[in-house]
Amino acid sequence: MIQLENIHRYFQVGEQTVHALNGIDLKIDAGEYVSVMGPSGSGKSTLLNIIALLDRPSSGRYLLNCRDVTELDDNTLANIRRDNIGFVFQFFHLIPRLTAAENIEMPMILAGIDPRERRHRVSQALAAVGLSDRAKHRPDQLSGGQRQRVAIARATIMRPGVLLADEPTGNLDRASGISIMQLLEELNRRNMTLIVITHDRELGSRASRSLQMLDGEIVL
Repeated sequence: MIQLENIHRYFQVGEQTVHALNGIDLKIDAGEYVSVMGPSGSGKSTLLNIIALLDRPSSGRYLLNCRDVTELDDNTLANIRRDNIGFVFQFFHLIPRLTAAENIEMPMILAGIDPRERRHRVSQALAAVGLSDRAKHRPDQLSGGQRQRVAIARATIMRPGVLLADEPTGNLDRASGISIMQLLEELNRRNMTLIVITHDRELGSRASRSLQMLDGEIVL
């Protein structure tokens, strides 16, 4: 599913070159549940952005579903990302003026999916995250946990094989955070590959495989 080979990523900060990723070799099979932990600046977010096709490695090779995506053009990468990868973030990134249903529907509108199919999928997605009765509520009318549930429904509405979650509980109270993790883990049990970036060791230990990053390298 995901294979990184000798991945390096450099950033130029003024006159200084920052080596954010240093020779990463990583294979994640379809349906795995992997957590990535490490201190701030360890390279976790850079690794996530590479896997998500939001950034390109400075050198090395990235294969997604056995296809080398390292040198593809931006439009091709955008299409691959849309069809294969979902994202859940700490701060939800919902569109404030849209309802829960409209936020979930947005990726399908951009993909040109038929309106009848969109309505059907949105209804199913809201039910799956326990928010059928909140379909017409805007984000400011929802709790933090409910907003994250909307974000998860939006991230999975295109039925991606991979779900990337960057500190998905970082902006929630503990009870809501556990509820969100259980929802993500249920998606993983349905064979969706789940990769979670977290500072929380307790949450990270829930994964079937935990990676520890330090100074741009996977050390465990």
